[in-house]
Amino acid sequence: MMDLEKIAALVKIVEDSALQEFVYKDENVKIVLNKRENAPVIAAGGMPMAPVGTVPAGSPAPSVEASAEEEESCFITSPIVGTFYSASAPDVPAYVRVGDRVKEGQTVCILEAMKLMNEIPCEFDCEIEAVLVSNEQKVEYGQPLFRVKKL
Repeated sequence: MMDLEKIAALVKIVEDSALQEFVYKDENVKIVLNKRENAPVIAAGGMPMAPVGTVPAGSPAPSVEASAEEEESCFITSPIVGTFYSASAPDVPAYVRVGDRVKEGQTVCILEAMKLMNEIPCEFDCEIEAVLVSNEQKVEYGQPLFRVKKL
């Protein structure tokens, strides 16, 4: 189970980013953070619930239909605070682009922290669906860098 400090940190990351939605899911917890108006509220365990004061007592909670694609999407997140680099040098192509299939252990980016260049490997086979940060952008610990679809 996640502690409140970790959840608060996730909320802060999403608030400060351009992301409209962030989903975290493991065996016991599913957290959906959404900036869109009228977005459904998801309780622990992934069950939809109504925001307080918007649905009369006794009314069923609104249904949430997630496509199979959304369920299979996950994120590669930053393991450290640093500066994101999509390639090893300015004149070199990016490690990965949208649509690329990535193997476990393959480098997806570099994060510079304290003048050290840290190659970030992918932890599983996946396909890159979106690059969520810009080159040379400062990133926080746990910030989503790529939205991916596990293979």
